[in-house]
Amino acid sequence: MRIIDVPASTPYQVHLGTRLLEQAGQLVRTAAGGTKAALITDSNVGPLYAPIVERSLKEAGYETCTFTFAAGEEHKRADTLVDALEFLAAHELDRGDVVVALGGGVTGDMGGLAAALYMRGIALAQMPTSLLAMVDSSVGGKTAIDLASGKNLAGAFWQPRVVIADIGCLGTLTPEQFADGCGEIVKHAVIRDPALFAELELTPPTYELLCGPGGVSRMEAIVARNVEIKRDVVAGDEREAGGRKLLNFGHSIGHAVEACGQYRLGHGNCVAVGMCLMARAAIAQGACAPEFLPRLERLLSACGLATRTDFTVDELYRCALHDKKRAGATIDLVIPHDLGSCDIERASLDGFRALIAQALDSQNAEEDAC
Repeated sequence: MRIIDVPASTPYQVHLGTRLLEQAGQLVRTAAGGTKAALITDSNVGPLYAPIVERSLKEAGYETCTFTFAAGEEHKRADTLVDALEFLAAHELDRGDVVVALGGGVTGDMGGLAAALYMRGIALAQMPTSLLAMVDSSVGGKTAIDLASGKNLAGAFWQPRVVIADIGCLGTLTPEQFADGCGEIVKHAVIRDPALFAELELTPPTYELLCGPGGVSRMEAIVARNVEIKRDVVAGDEREAGGRKLLNFGHSIGHAVEACGQYRLGHGNCVAVGMCLMARAAIAQGACAPEFLPRLERLLSACGLATRTDFTVDELYRCALHDKKRAGATIDLVIPHDLGSCDIERASLDGFRALIAQALDSQNAEEDAC
């Protein structure tokens, strides 16, 4: 088992390894204490792993209860959150107890926000079961739900007491779900670790790699490096006032792609498209090394991720206006220059629309040439 220390306002540890769900109860007990543990999970993950975690929590002395909600981004909404809060109240959790979020990014957000709000904040344990949640959303303390106007518009910063990432859970993902998690892996490599990017080029993280000889150990190392990258970025800017915004590379356009597609395309795929479009625009403006884009596209494609979109400028811009990184008539964008070299730049909304147009023009011109 690997243990990574995260020096947040409430310091915690990320535990990485296999067969960790069986040890979850004692890990939660050590980190959070309490008498009752409320497990929050979804209808996909609950049948697979909730009985294992419940048993472990009971063996560690917890009185347990489980709230299961319908799986899917479309259920990351206020009515589900209220149901979860009512569940915590009905089972009489108090300020000394703990919420355990077992699942992917949607569950981590839902369980995390419920813990942040209930009695003005109780202890939270994150147990990510998807690759995307392990490398990104379970670490850093962001929790949120979606509103009709856009993604993650209502939320809170609430750090977990512990993160428990059982790499064995990746084996129950579909190849498509696994690939979707790779979008954030590539993003982390681009913004902070050119050496990791080169390693991924040589051996792309794929479902086939996971299932092959030594695949679990290799994926554990990749997840660990990504957690370290996110930890280091977040440690310098926990509440996203400055440097943490680098983690949004590809997200402003990526979230627009998600919204335009009614969330049918996974978050990691949308971020991959967003990164490629931002790189195209930066190259068109002379701000990015031209050789960066083909390397990025090749790696993303090797991971099984999308790199292009059919949505129009107007469609993407309209959805992007609801991005939470917008501030009045401006929006903060992450501009790539090369591997390991990205800047945060504030653009006018008109400038952002022009940037999207440049990116799509470049994409479409290349397609026409083919």
